Amino acid sequence: MIGNDTTITIAGQSGNFQLNVMLPVIAHNILESIELLANSATALSEKAIKTFSVRDDNLQQALAKNPILVTALNPVIGYLKAAEIAKKAYKEGRAIIDVAEENTDLDRATLERLLDPAKLTQGGLAE
Repeated sequence: MIGNDTTITIAGQSGNFQLNVMLPVIAHNILESIELLANSATALSEKAIKTFSVRDDNLQQALAKNPILVTALNPVIGYLKAAEIAKKAYKEGRAIIDVAEENTDLDRATLERLLDPAKLTQGGLAE
C-alpha cells in the first residue's frame, strides 16, 4: 500500500501539463491498492472479527457508569446538579443512576426512564 501510494504520488508529479503519460501507472496502482484493501478487510472479518463475542454484562456495566448519561438530566435538574452527579459517579466508580437517585428527588422509575441509553440514541428530550 505504501509503495503504491508513493508510486501514484511520484507519477502524478512527473506528468507534463494535461497530457500525463503516467496515468496508466496511476490507474494500475490504484486498482491494485483497492484489491489489497478489499482482501485484507475480508481476511480481517473472517479471521478476527467473526470470532468476537460481546459480553453484555461488561457492556451494561460500562454503559451505566458513562458520564454522558447525565446530559439527559440537564433539562430536569439543571446543568450544575447533573455535572456534580457525573463527577461524583466518576470519582467513586459508581453507576450514574445510583448517584442520581441519592442526590435528587427523582424516583428510580423516573431515572430509569430518563437514563435509558436506547431511548437516548433516538434523539430529542425524554418525556
